[in-house]
Amino acid sequence: GLAAGKTEVKCRSVRVGMVKEVKLVGDLKSVRIRVELEPDYEGLLRRGTHFWVVRPRVSTTDVSGLGTLLTGAYLELDPGSQDGELSSNFVGLEKPPATNRNIPGRRLVLTAEQAGSLVEGSPIYYRGFEVGRIENRILDTEYQRVTYDAFIRQEYNGLVKENTRFWNTSGIDISAGADGFKLRTPSFQAMFSGGATFDVPDGIPPGDTVADGKIFTLFEDEDAASSSNFNPTLKFVLLFEQTVRGLSRHAPVEFRGIPIGRVADISFDYLKAAEDPRVGVLVEIDPSLLRPDAAEKIIKPDGEFLKEAVGRGLRASLKIGSLLTGSLFVDLDYYKEATFAEMGKVGDLPSLPTISGGLDQLQTTVAETLKKIGKTADEFAISAADSRKSMVEINETLTVARKTLDSADVANISADLRASLAAFNKLSATFDKSISSYGPEGPIQGDMLRTLEELRASLRTMKSLMNAIDEKPNSLLFGRDSSGNPIPQAPKGKR
Repeated sequence: GLAAGKTEVKCRSVRVGMVKEVKLVGDLKSVRIRVELEPDYEGLLRRGTHFWVVRPRVSTTDVSGLGTLLTGAYLELDPGSQDGELSSNFVGLEKPPATNRNIPGRRLVLTAEQAGSLVEGSPIYYRGFEVGRIENRILDTEYQRVTYDAFIRQEYNGLVKENTRFWNTSGIDISAGADGFKLRTPSFQAMFSGGATFDVPDGIPPGDTVADGKIFTLFEDEDAASSSNFNPTLKFVLLFEQTVRGLSRHAPVEFRGIPIGRVADISFDYLKAAEDPRVGVLVEIDPSLLRPDAAEKIIKPDGEFLKEAVGRGLRASLKIGSLLTGSLFVDLDYYKEATFAEMGKVGDLPSLPTISGGLDQLQTTVAETLKKIGKTADEFAISAADSRKSMVEINETLTVARKTLDSADVANISADLRASLAAFNKLSATFDKSISSYGPEGPIQGDMLRTLEELRASLRTMKSLMNAIDEKPNSLLFGRDSSGNPIPQAPKGKR
């Protein structure tokens, strides 16, 4: 849209010159434009001055140049620094910069492993408020990373500190872990054009305000930015005899509900013996996340403080973090009933003793309960048999006594003896009734058999439930997987 003698050169919407010539370069790969500036504006032509064509542009981040639909395209001049040398040759920009350099503010550099959806003009937020923009992005082939030029407006310069963390907020972030599902949604604009935000993580000093050119790492999400100050100086190997299904790398390591570390690796390689069925889990712990007095005492991973803690019952166990995802985490706590154990060694790394937890601990408790119930039922059955035997012997004695009294001379029996005989007869009838109730066909034994049968059915159901939860912890909410062979049903009305 440029034409010699017609296209204007403007700076800040003020005409400063005119295009005098437009022609192809000899190699046919570019266009050479000769412009003339008015005498009052010759000082604008300094090293670092930028030129670009202003025309209608529509992108996901900006709409500009619509006014040129009526007035036609023109050249925009963005002057360089006043300290720059005078120059007359410039390379025009194919696209206008996201922000003119005359706008005061802080210009930073962000680096990332992946480009994501951040593009030129993507907004930069601070606690949901737009404070800057991404000016440019390039692929650094030497260091194999993506580099962004970021601009923060002058009134927000003081928000960027030495310990500030930047992270990507593009799109909708859905994650699942030991803490359940997390859903993060940025602004409507950031969903389509990408966006970044920054802040200082909790627990660390912000530091001083930075100068232009400061380089920051652009993390992939807020969790990665928050954990960037994680400094694991202690490493331990945990050997578990139970299944570690549901445990993943970066799963949290907690002490009574407070995160103090993460899982670094899960592998059989930590055990040299092939017949050893245990699974090795490498965990990393940041002592600064512990209480200050404990952090000062934990200097080495095999120090006296940890040895004493293990002697007092410190053990590691696996626990369910979420029934929705079936994720596990490592829990450190003191167990008074734990058997004696000492810190071990796996290769060059110290090893903390472990204890069964989660479903394994529940299954052990259920098994012990079943054993106690069975023992109680056996003792009750022995007591019932002894009672039945004693009642039979008493009944036999009463029968002999009754026969003896019947054979005696009734005329010579006194009134007291007759009363005693009547009492004996009544007692005998009572014992006969009691013995019949404890007999094979008695109601008490029938009630006991029915109670034991119901108890067995309940225990079988509980065992089935424990197996199902062990195989799929979230089956309590989502049910078991279908077998894939549904039973066909007849159409309604034709059964």
